[in-house]
Amino acid sequence: MEPVPGEEDFGMTDPGERLRSSLAADLPPAGAEFDSPIAMEAMRATRVLHAGEQDPFPPPGRIRVLTIANQKGGVGKTTSTVNLGVALSLFGLRVLVIDLDPQGNASTALGVEHVVGTPSVYDALVGEATLGEVTHPTTASPNLRCVPATIDLAGAEIELVSVVAREHRLRRAIEAHLHALPADERPHYVLIDCPPSLGLLTLNALVAGDEVLIPIQCEYYALEGLGQLLSNIELVRAHLNPGITVSTILLTMHDGRTKLADQVADEVRNHFGELVLSTVIPRNVRVSEAPGYGQSVLTYDPGSRGSTSYVEAARELAVRGAALQPLVPAQPSPAAAPPAAPPLNALVLGQSVATRTQEDS
Repeated sequence: MEPVPGEEDFGMTDPGERLRSSLAADLPPAGAEFDSPIAMEAMRATRVLHAGEQDPFPPPGRIRVLTIANQKGGVGKTTSTVNLGVALSLFGLRVLVIDLDPQGNASTALGVEHVVGTPSVYDALVGEATLGEVTHPTTASPNLRCVPATIDLAGAEIELVSVVAREHRLRRAIEAHLHALPADERPHYVLIDCPPSLGLLTLNALVAGDEVLIPIQCEYYALEGLGQLLSNIELVRAHLNPGITVSTILLTMHDGRTKLADQVADEVRNHFGELVLSTVIPRNVRVSEAPGYGQSVLTYDPGSRGSTSYVEAARELAVRGAALQPLVPAQPSPAAAPPAAPPLNALVLGQSVATRTQEDS
């Protein structure tokens, strides 16, 4: 059969070859035979479902309190918080997720009740409850616990205005909670999911955290406002939390069909260097579907590309954490601190991507 003229120019090759190429990132070890996407997906699902039988992720050199922040909505903050937390917990690490978004999406994805009246992070911030009293088990893993958020949290910023040291409320709650736990029950990771804003709740999270993880969607709009976020982090470091630093950048919602996604990824890597995780989270429908069933993508569809990617991102995060040294009170060791993010000129960065996009079109 004669090929259609021009077909080879558009990569219109054998369908099976195209599918195998799309799964190239998950190729099995040499000698293994997986001739279909279904077999490849089964292999990936086995890795996740039998996580307890594999080598656990290395524990960090110290308890890591990571604030997952980006004032832009829809970039994958909650999704990354949930799935990184589940991946770390499935591979042997203790994780505490603090939902600081009044929408309570992280609580939903972890199967934790968050209707009005549920003991939540609001009670720890505004009331007299301890963090231990508002911490709930999750359906994802016995190693993963969650402090849920209810709609009451929406009014917390107004109620905290007159409170003394309002920016430190969450940090003090976390410190008291960690000290109250036996050493063998303390979480290795505390992940704080922030709302899509730079208000008092996000400020509390930045003061409470030692590190900031910034999810960046692989689209142009995600770069706008990033400079403002980094400037705010610098202000927090200067006046409220000298130990805070941007330690991790995670590229999310990467669409391999577009050149723009690759261009944004390249720009971010060129600017932030080693802060950017090697693993990129692809745009995957299973990741979006999972919260509707009160699950993470790792438990909803462990064989999906989204699940595999979050496991690899969590592995990178754990390996980096294992290299950290314990903090020395009052004078942290320079070797223990992750490299700081360079200042970002979002306008120049955005223009660079926009210019390339116009040239490609």
